[in-house]
Amino acid sequence: MRIVVCYKCVPEEQDLKIRPDRTPDWSGAARKIGQYDLNAIEAGVRLAESAGGEVLALTAGAGVGDSKLQKAVLSRGPAAMYGIKTDEETVSDSLATAWLLKAGIEKIGGVDLVLCGEGSGDIYAQQVGPLLGALLGWRTLNAVSALSFAGGALRAERALENSREVLLADLPAVAALTTDANLPRIPGMKDILAAGKKPVAVWDAAEVSAPPPRGAEIVSILAPEKRERRQIIVEGESEESLAAFYGHLRKVLR
Repeated sequence: MRIVVCYKCVPEEQDLKIRPDRTPDWSGAARKIGQYDLNAIEAGVRLAESAGGEVLALTAGAGVGDSKLQKAVLSRGPAAMYGIKTDEETVSDSLATAWLLKAGIEKIGGVDLVLCGEGSGDIYAQQVGPLLGALLGWRTLNAVSALSFAGGALRAERALENSREVLLADLPAVAALTTDANLPRIPGMKDILAAGKKPVAVWDAAEVSAPPPRGAEIVSILAPEKRERRQIIVEGESEESLAAFYGHLRKVLR
């Protein structure tokens, strides 16, 4: 059993600054493993521990050569880490990201299961997992809150509004996990020291794939305009109160 967990190196949110023109400034931001990807890594390691096999980590984009981030991933259980170097603009496009991850999975070879976080920690488009499954031509499950193996098949659970849905899927497959799937482990000192001895391979995008297609173009990203709070409070549940609330909304949205 060979499991690949995909993750993304994202900027630290607390380091975000906004320029006077309202564009975001990430130039001073440190990078970290996306918080949603930690659930995918944990799920992959638990599956390997219970059913046997190895877990490999794969990422594409900026930060793949950062030795600190490499150790942060490997200390959580994967046996090896693979990275595909590309620019930030490329990995902001979900289709291009899925295209590169597909190429990396095929270069690794012999993969039975691919796990992703439900969304990335920066854009959170929730598209890479389903797009990756479609490009690979594999069975694809999203919004997965629990994973296990049952009789050789992948058993996935989804939390619905008033019930839980259970799905069985043959391998190979791709699954995108929600944050309630597990509680990611915190690596100990022994895990961190051992991570430095695990194999790491970093490829240029051109080594693994033809130029990825573009699914979308980002025209601009702007922070909301700063406005003074209107400090209008409407109390009560009467028709008059609702009418007053509605009237204030109309004035603001005109």
